[in-house]
Amino acid sequence: MNTKNNRRRRESMERIQKVFIELLQTKELHEISVSDICKRCELNRSTFYANFVDIYELADKVREDLEREVNLLYEAETTQGFNSNDYLKLFYHIKDNQLFYRTYFKLGYDNQFKLEYYDIHQAKQHFDNRHIEYHVEFFRSGFNAIVKKWLAGGCKETPEEMDEIIRGEYRGRVSK
Repeated sequence: MNTKNNRRRRESMERIQKVFIELLQTKELHEISVSDICKRCELNRSTFYANFVDIYELADKVREDLEREVNLLYEAETTQGFNSNDYLKLFYHIKDNQLFYRTYFKLGYDNQFKLEYYDIHQAKQHFDNRHIEYHVEFFRSGFNAIVKKWLAGGCKETPEEMDEIIRGEYRGRVSK
């Protein structure tokens, strides 16, 4: 394929995703149609279907893109096998990408997200390596609830304040 067509396809996909995310702020997923998206993008339905099977595949693509971005934030830790517990960079990312995170939560993907990199060393130290799956679930659910509340309030608190809240909730068990 030539570069011009690749660029055009990429731009079309970006427009489709952008309009989809905008529509999700006022509608539920099942209320959004391919026609709605195509009209707002000024694209043919064939362009949509050349890139996505349906609305649900589009929603999955949005989720994958956000999860990839978040994983890139912690890429060094993942490849080097450590956990810095640096939530500050995540809170900055959330604040800078509020629309995407609101979309992620609205689609319910947070309930499917699994913490892939949990600090087992810390778990051994603080929980005697017992019932780790419960501690992971407690952390994930609590963290997501705090982020949702922060997003719902328009991220008025600073990322530093949010980092302090998380650390306070875990009573020093999350070290810097």
